[in-house]
Amino acid sequence: MLRGNFHTHTIFCDGMNTAREMAEKALELGFTHLGFSGHMDPDIRVDLEAYNAEICRMQELFRGKMDILRGVELDVLYQPQGEEEARLLKEMEFVIGSTHFAEGAAGELFAVDNTPEIFTEGCRRFFDGDYYRLAKAYYELEAQVYDRLQCTFIGHFDLVTRFNDDLHYLDETDPRYYGPALEAMEYLASKGVPFEINCGAVNRGRKAELYPNRFFLKKLKEMGGEIVINSDAHHRDLLNGGFDIAVRTAMECGFTHTNYLEHSADGRIGFRQIPLDLV
Repeated sequence: MLRGNFHTHTIFCDGMNTAREMAEKALELGFTHLGFSGHMDPDIRVDLEAYNAEICRMQELFRGKMDILRGVELDVLYQPQGEEEARLLKEMEFVIGSTHFAEGAAGELFAVDNTPEIFTEGCRRFFDGDYYRLAKAYYELEAQVYDRLQCTFIGHFDLVTRFNDDLHYLDETDPRYYGPALEAMEYLASKGVPFEINCGAVNRGRKAELYPNRFFLKKLKEMGGEIVINSDAHHRDLLNGGFDIAVRTAMECGFTHTNYLEHSADGRIGFRQIPLDLV
């Protein structure tokens, strides 16, 4: 079983547990690495000063027991509010680059992963009910996530399909859907930025497939892309949720390793390859 997760939410944003509760559970599960990633987006924003102080405290508290990393999940549309927030962001040790919103007329935003009602109403208002147009706009925004954020890895690439299992608004085998997605993926992969295999929707019973789905994972492998397997945990009991499915799926799609973020001896942050056949 994998012993690290780098997409972890706490009560500082939309998680259910404190940072200490998450860290204690991770240690109980045998984790060697844990990355916290508070939300900073147009909808949910952590108190960055308090968050930074608390995760630094966790790093000291668990030093020698588990490598804890201090990160954030930034939305592609995120803009710092003031010099102090911008300064604190520079102290973060890693950044997940995610796209949670679609952009309508005059810059109006609506979340693609909040509720089916918000999603369908946004598509009706801004895209005349054309979900393929919406998906194309979503992936055009997604393609900018590295250039805008210089992120460490890409979060839940195809989140725009969050409600598709129930509402069937997109045929995911239609080139009108996957064409713009592959263009975005190819561009991001060319930057050398890894893609997260996100277990969140699977381990919460919301979706049958991981993000990205198998089709995209196979294409990513063909592009020479790298992966990071994460649970996107919002509750301590789901810190390793879906890892077995993700490892099996990654191997079936041709991947031989995932990547852990970790501190080196000199304190720098970098990736280390973890062979999938040994976890």
